[in-house]
Amino acid sequence: MKNLLGLIFLIVAAFAVSCGNSNNNPNAGELVKNPVSLSGNPDAAIMPVIEFDHSFHDFGRVLAGEKISYSFKFRNKGKSDLLITKVSASCGCTVPEWPKTPIAPGEEGYITVTFNTAGRKGIQHKSVTVLANTNPNTTVLNIQAEVYQPEN
Repeated sequence: MKNLLGLIFLIVAAFAVSCGNSNNNPNAGELVKNPVSLSGNPDAAIMPVIEFDHSFHDFGRVLAGEKISYSFKFRNKGKSDLLITKVSASCGCTVPEWPKTPIAPGEEGYITVTFNTAGRKGIQHKSVTVLANTNPNTTVLNIQAEVYQPEN
């Protein structure tokens, strides 16, 4: 019985580890390899700094069923390459797209968020969390829309 429980534990652990490595981002491991973000006391003078023009966008009133998008513009205001490892949405109806290559100091980029309003009604608030080699390493972007159904 102990052997069976041990085998089940190993299978579950192997599955959990393999699921965590399914990231398609070639820079996923770079965040850990970056000594600037890895050190316990990062030197702010050389850290990448992500600065967004806006962290909130209101689409206003939109018709249910539309797919609406907004691109959040950012700039690397730091002194080393910015690596965006992951951008995750608060809901499956929201899909983010982001640069998978390093952003050099002074360069700009965009994180585009597409919201599918199908099956939604009323005021909707959605967020995306950006994970990068910055301090702090997460930034939250927010969108809002008032979704209405067409009148018959």
